[in-house]
Amino acid sequence: MALAGLWSTGAVAQDTKTQTATNHAYGFGTNITEADLKEFTSPLPDGRGMPKGTGTVMQGEKIYMQQCLACHGAKLEGGIGDRLIGGRGSLTIKDGVQAPIKTVESYWPYATTLFDYVKRAMPFTTPNSMSDDDVYAVTAYILSQAHIIPADATLDQDSMPKVQMPNRDGFTPANR
Repeated sequence: MALAGLWSTGAVAQDTKTQTATNHAYGFGTNITEADLKEFTSPLPDGRGMPKGTGTVMQGEKIYMQQCLACHGAKLEGGIGDRLIGGRGSLTIKDGVQAPIKTVESYWPYATTLFDYVKRAMPFTTPNSMSDDDVYAVTAYILSQAHIIPADATLDQDSMPKVQMPNRDGFTPANR
């Protein structure tokens, strides 16, 4: 009975009014700047968001030999790091047993994604340490070794999104 009395007086009733956010200052943190926000945004497949810069296959080979060879091998065949080239057609299992070989050449749909990954995550021991020019160059070298672009190619923010990756149409978009 006592519980019924409390209930009827509203002593245990929940406030059903919608709570609105108020402008409280908690005294810590700062507003994010455009420069800080850029750290968390990726270039889009159409090239929006690509940084200015340029790199050639020849420049990329030199950088690859200094920064990438130890993990990915002299012929981009892999080692302690992933294999980077080869495997075209391996994503379609023909014999029911073959495992796909996921490489830049066989799996990645956009060259802009490769640029972004190299920029953010490589080299493994010092990620995000290469200049944009160096990343364009290394990306050009990898793509040339996969026979996706010519050996005399130069990549920049305009040419990168035009690169036709072998598996570009191998993904089914999720309609949301």
